[in-house]
Amino acid sequence: MFPTVREVIALDPVRVGAPRLVAGESGLDRPVRWVHSAEVPDIATLLRGGELVLTTGIGLPSDDAGVRAFISDLAEVGVAGLIVELGRRYTASVPRVMAAAAQKLGMPLVELRRPTPFVQITEAVHALIVDAQLAELRATEQIHQRFTELSVEGAEPAEVVHQAAQLAGCPVVLENLARQVLAYDAAGDRAEMLLDGWEQHSRRVKATPSGSGRTGYDPDTGWLVTPVGARGQDWGRLLLRWPASGAMQDLTGHTPDPGLGALPRFPAVVAPDGTGAPEAAEPGPGQPDRAVTPPTRLTILLERAASTLALGRLIRRDAEGLARQLHGTLLSALLDHSLPVSEVALRAAALGIQLERRRLVGVVVRHRDESLTAGTEAAQAALRDLADAVSQAVREAKQIGLTSAVDDRAVGALLAVRGEEEPALESFAAALRRGRPDTLLIAAGSGVDSLREARRSLVEARQVAQAARHDPSGPAVHRLPNVGLPGLLHLLRDEPRLQTFVERQLGALLTYDAEHPKDALLPTLRMFLEHGRNKSIAAGAAHLSRPAFYERLARIERILGVDLDSVQACLSLHVALLARDALRG
Repeated sequence: MFPTVREVIALDPVRVGAPRLVAGESGLDRPVRWVHSAEVPDIATLLRGGELVLTTGIGLPSDDAGVRAFISDLAEVGVAGLIVELGRRYTASVPRVMAAAAQKLGMPLVELRRPTPFVQITEAVHALIVDAQLAELRATEQIHQRFTELSVEGAEPAEVVHQAAQLAGCPVVLENLARQVLAYDAAGDRAEMLLDGWEQHSRRVKATPSGSGRTGYDPDTGWLVTPVGARGQDWGRLLLRWPASGAMQDLTGHTPDPGLGALPRFPAVVAPDGTGAPEAAEPGPGQPDRAVTPPTRLTILLERAASTLALGRLIRRDAEGLARQLHGTLLSALLDHSLPVSEVALRAAALGIQLERRRLVGVVVRHRDESLTAGTEAAQAALRDLADAVSQAVREAKQIGLTSAVDDRAVGALLAVRGEEEPALESFAAALRRGRPDTLLIAAGSGVDSLREARRSLVEARQVAQAARHDPSGPAVHRLPNVGLPGLLHLLRDEPRLQTFVERQLGALLTYDAEHPKDALLPTLRMFLEHGRNKSIAAGAAHLSRPAFYERLARIERILGVDLDSVQACLSLHVALLARDALRG
């Protein structure tokens, strides 16, 4: 938001004075927060850092030690630079001791060789700061307006990410907690260059939030990162690479002019010992070697995009008829607790569906054939037909319940069973399969006696349907006993808590493997666990000598901080490995 020393020197009111850079070229890109003119040696006590100091030098010390102390004090408080007008105190040039001290501390020192009204410089710089602040406000307003529109329109994640990349002019990536890419926009870069080896690259991004915010920047990798989630449940990260190329661009794609152009430079800075060799510039106490950080507007943009993504995940849109919409609303309310259970029961009763004091069973139905691409017209038509068939089967089985699509491939139902549970489910399955042999998969959760427990039955049915969808045989209605651990983990793969569990158990080892790809240890751990913790057999299967295999296991223990002789620790690691396979498969 603030102009740099380089840009200030390039202004016309400064060029009138025939500026010449004497020392501190390494600090020319420091931001100028304010311009302050002074003629007293102890001005540093009145400054807060970021000021560009203007002086004629008439009040500065006459001795070398005093001049060095003056420059040191300015660097200590973090001034952006010092401009000295020649003629009143110094005639041909600034003192060599001043130039040497500024060069050593990396503080820009510029001399004006012609008289220059300081007030014109001050007005020009302050106008530049105000203009930059207004531009920042306009950019921020544009960001808020764009993402408000996207929220109202219910934009898909890919569109939100695309708009963020367009506004920033930088690549943007949305990933889940397992470091898998959900959406991205390369902003003109090559996608394969952006996404190749993404998981390993993502693990190297160490962005620590600054201040009280949740957004952080990793200067080593160049990624600005913010978490994505709502209601205290993060489910992903949004990353923006800045700068997209070597240039630092603003939201309009403008690359700042380096500004100095043909500014004359002092041929050499004389060292304190009187030789002509310049000293290397070093950061002063008040001006540490700071890494360039992204503009505030990019942080605002990323956080607004993350909020829009989180909000979009909470919104449920349904293009079906009013009655089915209400069915879907009530099922969703049971699943996400968006309505009190008493209100769900009341609304269902108004539809003629009595859910209280009944045996309730959650059911999920889906096509075995998954060749249709989700979201296409054909897939949506098939889902509508399936929803109609499920509603019809509920009526034919002489049952009542709520029915609605629960995702883009499955239809859910909460049956208020009349009579015995198993015969009622068999009757429903027979009615549904009539004319559709072996084309549908029907899964049911455990029966419950309270509407407050209905969510558990619905979630269980959805999990069973996910896990059993590749089973060509099985019962007419799949139940939880048909689901093994790998299947259960597979259908829980989108659950942030499972992704967090995998990261907690294996994150340190995965980070090690990302940093040492030629010496990956995860295959060793997998071999050890899959061979029943038998080190000798596992070493043979891995084609390693036992001492080498044992040494690798010892390293795994150190990295993960676990004891591989512990059955409980190995069980947790094995489950985490299976869960990671489910996340990646």
